Amino acid sequence: MYEDCVKSTEDYYLFCDNEGPWGIVLESLAVIGIVVTILLLLAFLFLMRRVQDCSHWNVLPTQFLFLLGVLGLFGLAFAFIIQLNQRTAPVRYFLFGVLFAICFSCLLAHASNLVKLVRGRVSFCWTTILFIAIGVSLLQIILAIEYVTLIMTRGLMFVHMTPYQLNVDFVCLLIYVLLLMALTFFVSKATFCGPCENWKQHGRLIFATVLVSIIIWVVWISMLLRGNPQLQRQPQWDDAVICIGLVTNAWVFLLLYIIPELSILYRSCRQECPPQGNACQVPVYQRSFRMENQELSRARDSDGAEEDVALTAHGTPIQLQTVDPSQEYLIPRATLSPQQDAGL
Repeated sequence: MYEDCVKSTEDYYLFCDNEGPWGIVLESLAVIGIVVTILLLLAFLFLMRRVQDCSHWNVLPTQFLFLLGVLGLFGLAFAFIIQLNQRTAPVRYFLFGVLFAICFSCLLAHASNLVKLVRGRVSFCWTTILFIAIGVSLLQIILAIEYVTLIMTRGLMFVHMTPYQLNVDFVCLLIYVLLLMALTFFVSKATFCGPCENWKQHGRLIFATVLVSIIIWVVWISMLLRGNPQLQRQPQWDDAVICIGLVTNAWVFLLLYIIPELSILYRSCRQECPPQGNACQVPVYQRSFRMENQELSRARDSDGAEEDVALTAHGTPIQLQTVDPSQEYLIPRATLSPQQDAGL
C-alpha cells in the first residue's frame, strides 16, 4: 500500500502516508483551522455593523486583515506537506515570511493604538491603524520578492542547494519578522501602564500571543538548524518541523487573540447602545470623575454635613466651609473716587 502511494502520488505521498502520519495530522489541523477562520471572518463582518463605540470599531479592519493572514497561514501548510520542488519552493520562501509579517504588523498596530487608549487619549482612526499594519509589513514583502526573483533567475537553485543551505536561507529571510515580534512584544508591555483598565485586557491578549509565538519560533528554528543535523534527521524532518511551527502558531493566533477579542466585542455589542449623535462612549477618565462627583453628592446628602463641596472644571473636589454666624464680618462698601465726588 505504501509503495503504491509513493508511485502514484510522487511529491504528494505524505497526504496518504500511513507510516509517517504527521502529514495527515497537520493536514487535518490546517483544514479545521481554515473552516474556523472563515467562520470568524463572517462573525467579524456581522459584528462590525453593530459596534457603535468608535474606539472598538477603529481596530476591526486591521483585525479583519489579521484573520486573512491567519487564513493564508493555514493554507500555506499544504505547501510544506507537499515535497519541495520547483513550484512549492517559491511559495514557501515568499508567503511564509509575508503572512507572518502581516499578522505581527497587525498586532503591532493594535498595540500602538492601545498605548494611547490606556492613557485616556483618543484612538487612531481606522485608516491610520490599517496603514500602519500594511506599511510595516511592506519591507518583508520587498525582501521576499527580491530573494525569490534572484533565485528563480539563476535556474533551479532550490533543487541544487543542500538542505542546510536551504534552511539557513529560509531563516535569514525571516530576520525582519523576528524584529517585528520583538517590537510587538515590547509595545504590548507598554499597554500595561495607564489609568484605563478596560483597555489593558486587549494588551494582555497581544502580550500573551506574542510571547507564545516567540517560544514557538525559538523551538522550531533551533530544531531546524541544530536539532535535525545532530539527530541525523535532515532533511527528513525539516518540512515537518517548519509545518508544525506554522500550524501551531496559526492556532495560537486564533485561540489567544482572535477568539478572546471576538468575545469582548460581542459583550460590548450587547451592552446598552449610546445615544444617537454621540456614538463614541465617554472616555473612562471622564466617567470616573462623574462617578466620583456622584459619590460625593450622595455622601453629603446622607451625612447632612454642613460643609459644601464644589468641583472644578476637571472634577477635582474643593471643600468650602460654612460661615460661622457667631462671628462678625465687615463687608467693604463701594466708595466713589475724589474725581467722581467733585463731579457730583
